[in-house]
Amino acid sequence: MGEYRIEKDSLGEVKVPRDAYWGAQTQRAIENFPISGIRFPRPFIKALGLIKYAAAKVNRELGYLDEEKAKAIMQAAREVADGKFDDQFPVDIFQTGSGTSTNMNANEVIATRANEILTGDRHTKNPVHPNDHVNMGQSSNDVIPTAIHVSAYSETVEKLLPALEHLRNTILKKAEQYRDLVKTGRTHLMDAMPLTLYQEMSGWARQIELGIERIKDALPRVAELAIGGTAVGTGINTHPEFGKRMAEELSRLTGHPFTEAKNHFEAQSAQDAIVELSGALKTVAASLMKIANDLRWMNSGPIAGLSEVKLPALQPGSSIMPGKVNPVIPEAVRMVAAQVFGNDAAITWGGALGDFQLNVMLPLIAHNILQSIKILANASRVLADRAIEGFEVNRERIENLVGRNPILATALNPIIGYDKAAEVVKKALSEGRTVKEVVVELGYLSPEEAERLLDPILMTTPGRVSEKVK
Repeated sequence: MGEYRIEKDSLGEVKVPRDAYWGAQTQRAIENFPISGIRFPRPFIKALGLIKYAAAKVNRELGYLDEEKAKAIMQAAREVADGKFDDQFPVDIFQTGSGTSTNMNANEVIATRANEILTGDRHTKNPVHPNDHVNMGQSSNDVIPTAIHVSAYSETVEKLLPALEHLRNTILKKAEQYRDLVKTGRTHLMDAMPLTLYQEMSGWARQIELGIERIKDALPRVAELAIGGTAVGTGINTHPEFGKRMAEELSRLTGHPFTEAKNHFEAQSAQDAIVELSGALKTVAASLMKIANDLRWMNSGPIAGLSEVKLPALQPGSSIMPGKVNPVIPEAVRMVAAQVFGNDAAITWGGALGDFQLNVMLPLIAHNILQSIKILANASRVLADRAIEGFEVNRERIENLVGRNPILATALNPIIGYDKAAEVVKKALSEGRTVKEVVVELGYLSPEEAERLLDPILMTTPGRVSEKVK
């Protein structure tokens, strides 16, 4: 019995580990949901701490909470926000769909710590009570959606967007070195008209740029907070100004422009803003998948593949084949993208399964959106720093492949016509010769005309070939 203490709630007595800061309701959740071992991540716990800090401050200002209790709650909540009690949040992600267990986990830990501050002992309910004081003016039904929005907004702005900006800038900086390096274009994985390596990489950079714009477009909706709606959105048991003041205080604490939800019934019954944000994250993941795939193909070889670029050698690639080096960073990025696709599906289902006045898939949504933000941010930096920034270009191979590409005859369509150009391509392919050689041999162009019109660099800029024709 020395390892436990007895706590009580409305259902009766519960054994709680003696040194734990949590109380009966948290303990019941630990015992009821031994499902995944996945806990809420640090950004979510930080947001919960900030919400409880803000609530104590606002309730004190409104005259609902006395100075002594408010100060103790604020100190305890700040410590939770700062990560000092992360080990006191053991409840599984897969729990009650409102996240009530985790809200009560926060209430109990903060109340116990506040009482320790005030009395020196770890009392769970006296003088500060988890429901009456820490949860004053709140409900799990508005606290948990608010924590999702605060944490998702903060992580997106502070970590993901800077990482994507870094990736975009790294791509453009690398691409700038190859403005005039002409390479073979590919459509359907087959040889196509040439373009510069700069042009190819500029497409990657634009994908990331548009992804940033899509994410930013979603953020104003994420900035709307459900807090103040309490149980069903009506705001029962709280002050009419509570939601507005909470948004203002959370904005002050985080530096982000949070606002009270324009409609509390929407904010609690749905999670559409997070579904929208997840959709933007999924699009970014699709962009990263495309870029990573391009890099894998371009790096393939070194003998039997394209071997256009050489990614940095980061680790041995095989336990049996000596000297083999694999494109490990693009592979990791592809797995991140696949995970984000899966997270988005779970978030979409979670958002769609709101019932009447409350969405009851909140812990699932919280876990998946925060994981997507985190791994996309980390993958973007790794892709920039450990793949794109340091890859080497096989210039000789790239230029040789361009010169041997029969598809260059496409540029002759306006001069000798499609049928004759097709004849040149067919003959060049079958005989393993260049377009320049064949088109001169067939008498369609003079050597000087062929040399002038089949310069690959002309084909990378619209209008330059036609200018040469004139």
